[in-house]
Amino acid sequence: MTQLPKHGAVLFGKDLPGLAQFYRQVAGLQVTVQQARLIVMESATYQLVLHAVPAEVAKRLEITRPPALRQDLPVKLVFPVASLAAARQQAEQCGGGLGTPAQEWEARNFRACDGFDPEGNVVQLREAAGE
Repeated sequence: MTQLPKHGAVLFGKDLPGLAQFYRQVAGLQVTVQQARLIVMESATYQLVLHAVPAEVAKRLEITRPPALRQDLPVKLVFPVASLAAARQQAEQCGGGLGTPAQEWEARNFRACDGFDPEGNVVQLREAAGE
């Protein structure tokens, strides 16, 4: 029986090394392929492809610090983490952010909080719910 490929997503961005650092530190993904306009990151079960936006788009794309959140997009990437508290610190160190502990919520055996990467893409991080 042929094994299916991993679940994953493709995320277009301007600063691929900055995005890779964020997803390595916060989501624990490892770089498996690195090219000028493409970085592939993986865990045992997930693959995130970071792809450079076209040069003409990159010229018009301004990334502020902190970034403007792209909340109008109909997609939110979700990543499991061992600790929301640790992920909050790591996200800030990498140019992103995570909501405050008061903004966390529980559902279906996990505790979650929304945050953002260095380019303003909204993400949700989830840790296992306490016993």
